[in-house]
Amino acid sequence: MNIQRTFAPYLDAVEHELRAALETPHDLLAPFYGMMHYHLGWVDEHFVACDAAKGKRLRPLFCLLTCEAVGGDMTQALPAAVAVELIHNFSLVHDDIEDDSPTRRHRTTVWKLWGVPHGINVGDALFVQAYLALGRLVERGVPHVRALAAQRTLMEACLMLCEGQYLDMTFETRLDVDLDEYLWMIRNKTATLLACACQLGAMVATDNSELIAHYRRFAENLGMAFQIQDDILGIWGREEETGKSAVSDIQQRKKTLPWVYAVSVANHEEAARRLRELYSLPTLDERDVAEVLDILESVGAREYAAEVGAEYHRLALEELEATGVENEVQDDLRALANSLLGRTA
Repeated sequence: MNIQRTFAPYLDAVEHELRAALETPHDLLAPFYGMMHYHLGWVDEHFVACDAAKGKRLRPLFCLLTCEAVGGDMTQALPAAVAVELIHNFSLVHDDIEDDSPTRRHRTTVWKLWGVPHGINVGDALFVQAYLALGRLVERGVPHVRALAAQRTLMEACLMLCEGQYLDMTFETRLDVDLDEYLWMIRNKTATLLACACQLGAMVATDNSELIAHYRRFAENLGMAFQIQDDILGIWGREEETGKSAVSDIQQRKKTLPWVYAVSVANHEEAARRLRELYSLPTLDERDVAEVLDILESVGAREYAAEVGAEYHRLALEELEATGVENEVQDDLRALANSLLGRTA
């Protein structure tokens, strides 16, 4: 599926709303907002307009599609869709700093261009802009009670996102991360925000709590599958497609699912011992990385991760069916979810 072409009207509406939310208020602040615009792919490092990689805008897309599937008006959900996208990008700007990542989407990261202090400030501003955007729900005709509930939903998702990031960072210095801890971490760090997007879309359209819960669980399970695919791509992905260094997760000692499986699930003591030894080294050179790859391959870590991802994907579709909704937009949601499995970037 070509997401950009298939869902162009939705994505164009999101882009228009994003640009309105981040309009530069004064010439004095042009470089500050320019850094935000750079991260979002609208300008280059000289703040000249360009058409750089912007990301897929999946979270706002899921928000809008869910709203319409339930019978709501997509335009009413736009503030929520944009809020989720801005929270996602706030997390990316800070994540790049915390991971010491020099590139994202084939471009130099904000902190690498303008320094860590500006990177932190840009991320903070995107966070605040998200809540200002969400506050426009009432202006679009969403009842105050629903708008207030939406605000709490996004706040809770943000807290879980930060909790997940904390776990991810602390796991880098631990050699005893087990499967339950790993799943908890990715549920918070990745799945929560996608779940929030669909939950907000449904909340704009309906007060049916059971229906809202099904859409939330659909997106949460899909988010789990999505992150597991990221784990696979972070070790075996092609740099020209992913936009980041191949085997970057190994070099950063990320406790992704293939590693967790090899050391705590695969029941292969020698492989687990050697992996822990390698991850205890001050740095991992090319030979070390190659050895890690060989061990992961030998215990079937890649195949295991793919199977777990496929199971979460199945659970996601099961929740979608449980809504009992059948219409063209629901079909679009199903097709979009299916298209995310088997991606290469």
